[in-house]
Parts: sequence; structure tokens; C-alpha cells
Amino acid sequence: MELFDNLFLGLQVAVEPQNLLYCLFGVLIGTAIGVLPGIGPIPTVALLLPFTFGLEPSTAFIMLAGIFYGAQYGGSTTAILVNVPGETSSVVTCIDGHQMAKQGRAGHALALAAISSFFAGTVATVVIALLALPLAALALKFTAVEYFSLLVLGLIAAVVLAHGSVAKALAMIVLGLILGIVGIDVSSGASRMTFGIPNLADGLDFVPIAMGLFGLGEIIANLERPAERRIVAQKVGSLMPGLPDLRRAFPAMLRGTAIGSFLGVLPGGGAALPPFTAYALEKKFAKDPSRFGHGAIEGVAGPEAANNAGAQTSFIPLLTLGIPSNALMALMIGALMMHGIQPGPQIMTEQPQLVWGLIASMWTGNLMLLVINLPMIGIWISMLKIPYRLMFPAIVLFCCIGAYGISNSMFNVWLMLGCAAIGYFFIKVGVEPAPLLLGLVLGPQLEENFRRAMLLADGDVTVFVTSPISATILAVVALLLVAMFSPKVARKREEALAE
Repeated sequence: MELFDNLFLGLQVAVEPQNLLYCLFGVLIGTAIGVLPGIGPIPTVALLLPFTFGLEPSTAFIMLAGIFYGAQYGGSTTAILVNVPGETSSVVTCIDGHQMAKQGRAGHALALAAISSFFAGTVATVVIALLALPLAALALKFTAVEYFSLLVLGLIAAVVLAHGSVAKALAMIVLGLILGIVGIDVSSGASRMTFGIPNLADGLDFVPIAMGLFGLGEIIANLERPAERRIVAQKVGSLMPGLPDLRRAFPAMLRGTAIGSFLGVLPGGGAALPPFTAYALEKKFAKDPSRFGHGAIEGVAGPEAANNAGAQTSFIPLLTLGIPSNALMALMIGALMMHGIQPGPQIMTEQPQLVWGLIASMWTGNLMLLVINLPMIGIWISMLKIPYRLMFPAIVLFCCIGAYGISNSMFNVWLMLGCAAIGYFFIKVGVEPAPLLLGLVLGPQLEENFRRAMLLADGDVTVFVTSPISATILAVVALLLVAMFSPKVARKREEALAE
């Protein structure tokens, strides 16, 4: 009964007029940035964080979550019509979706992508609701020892699944951890790496760093990319796929939803893993794998279901454990802290309206996306023609206003601009900044839990291996580290990420 009571509470929060409006606003922005190649949900959420200050926490999170899963919908539009993925998660959709468009079946491909995403989103919402209470109850039994080990696992898993060099990803984690401890030490009162600058006494503000690294840095890099995009189908034709198409697509939707729901929970899973895995599985299950790459329905339905399910179930570790499973969830943790909410399992009991309102809003948001997206295909096609050079000045202006508004300080504006230059440099040298963000967000929690564990154990570091749960988690960490530096595993990892 408790589950139904919580879902009823969440539905009451989700259908409040203000929350419905911001949910609609979030999914529309998410679709738009998904349609525009190169402007993903991470930069968008980073840029919009300062503008959520005046909102209720539940309203702000409903909007930010809508941006995330809305982008999964929008990315498929660009992938199918232009053969350019608007989102990393839509890379696989290009393979068969674009071929369907070239065959005059763009409408069917877009409709199947939307239906698959809605189906997966609905199932993933149920999965979150079912797992939230048991996982939160388990997490409440964790002490600082287990939390420290769990945080280490989250950071190492992010390194394993990051693109590029393992050494570079580890360096980004370490840099993020170092930046996270800048400021006055709460325990001793000593200043750490402030260099006599008063603005650094409270530490580096998370929001301008995220806005610079992920927002402005990405958009500056996009200015160098070709602006011309050839659209295959200006008119998409009939949107309703036939019964044979739906019959072939439904098993792929089920498998994609199951894969996405599982992989979305894993720390460091990212956006690309669920759809790539779903596509590979569909080829394995197909009686005639040669159809894939030539407009196979299953090649659209499976990955689209997987990416939407993965996007939503990635909220499970955040809501139950306070652990981000990817860079965007790290931004969400930063948003929680901005609103004065400490991430962790206590959120379930202390902020039930926020948690269950967010869960229920995922269903209403997915319904909105299904209803509004397909009739608005013409608008999304028109947006593809907007060049980045026209959007860039407006984005910079809004970024500067948002960064200044955090604490009415020009220091945050300069910090954001400096991080934008660093973010652009990272892109040019092929370094992924997501591990840095995870390190920055989790660093203070890692330090706090380590200190608590040492106090509980009177300074005995063996407590981390004498606790069964902690020892198991650290054993997994050790296996991951060994695997990462194994030449054979490293080679296979590079081949998989390159593919």
C-alpha cells in the first residue's frame, strides 16, 4: 500500500498547474536541443541551473528531468532525417532510421521512435517506483564506510566507460577531486588552495564550472563544425506504421526497455551504452541480420526504447543512494545542493514530494512528448536550418546573466569564462571532462565519509576491508582497475568505444 500512497502523492504533485507547465517547458526544450546536433542535455541543464533558483525544488527537478529524457526524443528526429545524431544516444538510430527516410518511410521511422520511447519511458517509470523504496531502505543501513567504497566505485566506473585514454580519465577524476576540496576546511578551519582570494573561501561554485566546461566549451567547439545539413525528407508523409511493422517492432521495444532499464542504473553507464547494446542484441536475435543497416524496423525500435529507459532509470542511484550514474546526474546533485537538499537515501523520507513528484512527472512528460512531438515535426525540421553562429551570442549573454545571478559576483562570470576556455581545450586534445565533474561533485562527499569512517574506526583503515559490503565493493573496484590496465581488455575497450 505504501507504494500506491507514494505514487498518488507524486501524481498530485505532478499534475499541479505550475509543475505541468514546467514539465511541458522542460520536454520542449529537451526536444529542441536534442534536434540541434551538438547541443546536448548536459550543456543545457548546466546553462539553466542558475534560472531554477526561484523555483520550488520539485518544480525545478521536474523541468530538468524533462530536458534530459526529452532530448532522447529529439535526437532521433535529426538522426532519421539528417543522418546526424542530435544526441550521443541517437548515434545508432542513424544506421537504420536514416535508411528508412531515404526509402520514403521517414514518417514511420519517426513514429516508431516516439512510440518506442513512450513505451520504454512508461515501463522505466514503473521500474523506478518499484525499486526506489527497497534500495532506499537498504541504503539507510549503510555507514560512512560503505558510502566511501560506493563513491570510489562510482568514480572508477565512470573512468572505465569514459571515451579515450584511461590515464586521461583518471587524471580528470583526480583534478575534479582536488578542485572539490578548495576552500575552508570545516573541521580544522584551515584554508586550502585559496591563494588568499576571498571568493575561494567557500570553495569553487559548481554551477559556473559546469556552465563553462559543458555549456560554453561545447558550443564554441560547435562553431567550427559545418553549418550546412542536408535534410532527406522535408515532408515526412504518413506517421502511422502498419500492423506488420508494429508486430516486428514490439519484441525489440521489450528487449530495448529491459536493457536500458538495467544499464541506466550502472555507475558511469553514459548515454551511448544502452542503445549500442540493444542494437547488437537485435542483430543477434534477427533471423536475417543482413537487413540491419538497410532500414530494419528493429534497428530503430530497440535502441530508441533503450536510450529512453536508460535515461530515466539513471535517476535510481541518485534518488536512493545520492550517487550520480553519469555526468548529467552529477549536475542534478549540484542542483539539489543549490536548493539546500543533501543528496542521499534520506531524500526519500525528507523530500517525498520531490522524489515521487519527479517519478510521476516522468509519465506525464512522456505522454506530452508523444502527443506534441509528432505534430510538430515541421517545426523541428525548420530548427535544423538555424546556424550556430546566430545562437552563440544569445547563449553567451544568458550564461553571463545566470553566472552573475548566483551570488551577484563577477568572480563567477570570470570563473565560467575561464572554464569555457579549458573545456574547449579539453575537446581539442580529446579529453572527456565528465569524470572531472563527477570528481568535483563527489569529492567533498568522499572526504566527509572517509573522515567519518576513520572516526568510527579510531583511525583503523582496515575497516574498509573488514566490513563485508565495503570489502565486496572495493573488490569490484580492484577488478575494474586490473581490467583497465590489462592490454587485452584495454584494446577491446578501445575497439568497442570506437565502434
